[in-house]
Amino acid sequence: MATLQELRKERLRKLDELKKINLNPYPAHVDRTHTLQQIREDYDNLSGKDVKVVGRITTIRKFGKIAFVVIKDMSGELQLFLKADTVEPLNSANSQLGFAELPLLDSGDFIEADGKVIKTETGEVSVEPKRLRLLTKSLRPLPLSREGFTNKEERLRRRYVDMNVNPEIRDRFIRRSKFWQATRDFMNDNDFVEVNIPVLEHSTGGADATPFVTHMDALDQDFYLRISHELPLKRLLGAGFEKVYDVGPRFRNENYSDEHLPEHIAMEWYWAFADWQDGIKFQEAMFKYVILKTFNTLGFEINGQSIDLSKEWERWDYAETIAKHYDGLDIYNCSLDEVKALLKKHRLEVEQTENKPRAIDKLWKNIRKDVAGPIWLINTPTFISPLAKVNPDQPDTTQRFQAVIAGSEASNGFSELNDPLDQYNRFLEQQKMRNAGDSEAMMMDIDFVEMLEYGMPPACGLGYSERVFWLLEGVTAREGVPFPQLRYEVDDTTRQIYPEAKL
Repeated sequence: MATLQELRKERLRKLDELKKINLNPYPAHVDRTHTLQQIREDYDNLSGKDVKVVGRITTIRKFGKIAFVVIKDMSGELQLFLKADTVEPLNSANSQLGFAELPLLDSGDFIEADGKVIKTETGEVSVEPKRLRLLTKSLRPLPLSREGFTNKEERLRRRYVDMNVNPEIRDRFIRRSKFWQATRDFMNDNDFVEVNIPVLEHSTGGADATPFVTHMDALDQDFYLRISHELPLKRLLGAGFEKVYDVGPRFRNENYSDEHLPEHIAMEWYWAFADWQDGIKFQEAMFKYVILKTFNTLGFEINGQSIDLSKEWERWDYAETIAKHYDGLDIYNCSLDEVKALLKKHRLEVEQTENKPRAIDKLWKNIRKDVAGPIWLINTPTFISPLAKVNPDQPDTTQRFQAVIAGSEASNGFSELNDPLDQYNRFLEQQKMRNAGDSEAMMMDIDFVEMLEYGMPPACGLGYSERVFWLLEGVTAREGVPFPQLRYEVDDTTRQIYPEAKL
């Protein structure tokens, strides 16, 4: 079998031949009247009519004075049936190839064909070109089949190849696009305004996560890549907006897992003059709308669990759930040592810098992994939720609501805290945790406190990320994004091909 270098060398020879006949192998102008799928589906109306189609060559078969070339575009595949006596001759000025130049084409090249819609003797819907133009000359061959491209690491590094040989991967990202489009549609239909907020922040907050740090030369100051959309969007409530949201990337300097990526897309909304009860109803309706638009169903089988999102979602009390699963543990009147003992008993991680809020949250997450759902987890303790309002009738708990589907947290919402003094004191508590070594604790954001002193209306807010999509799509986080971050590497073949680059 020929090596990549040998195959590339032969294609470079063909490229040189094309240039010798003054044909531009990379023209800019393209003519197209129909997609390949349109021709297949509308054959009865298009039969005998002239069309212009474009696509990437998948196979070429030449038999004397006839040839069969199969091309594909995003809509599907179609056969071109070429005859030596009907294909116009070489016209280099227009990047037009004659029948004699067919040997200069390879699988992977992009071409344009202008001709009549026909059916061959075998009944295959085809186009019979009278003009054939080269649009792009490829220098590397694609794998002949998906069986020839199954190495996971290579697939993730060369996702553009992966999507060519595994079209279902490309379809996944069409659904991902629909997921976010449906999110925007639902928000816009409910009179929310999308406002894009900064990615670079002086002080980052709104979540428990370690941030990425960068330096802005223009101001000679360090900035953080946002870990959440929350605080800037709530500043907009203070500015007079009543319904705002943003969809975009956020960054958390943490390890990879099946559910987490350091960079991912998320959405957060904030609704003035609404509380957490309003938010639960709104978000449940939103999930049902977005998921139905994306997947055309509300029923899923995930990790052996049947999930029915169409039903009314159950509500679970945080403290009651912990007590039920951990020997009646009273999370409000227990010591850190008691919680650590339970972590050890259930073979969960116990860190040297463990604190009570983080440790109790680990106990909950151990329960969550087995929850089929959908449920809303409510009445989260105040010491775990520093940005949420407390329940007047249960002052140790907050008006927080978390959606759980198939063992995963699907969203996180609150009645937002708008008392500036309370917020300041909670920031101080978080700052103590950071000083004690918790790099995920929130930073002091004094500008946000100042905004609250000017006044922010009562509000509800919620965020969710594309983890919801990955979960329902049934893929890991890395498989759920088109180009996941990987350790930078250059293979030996590429080093040999480009020696001057000193890779």
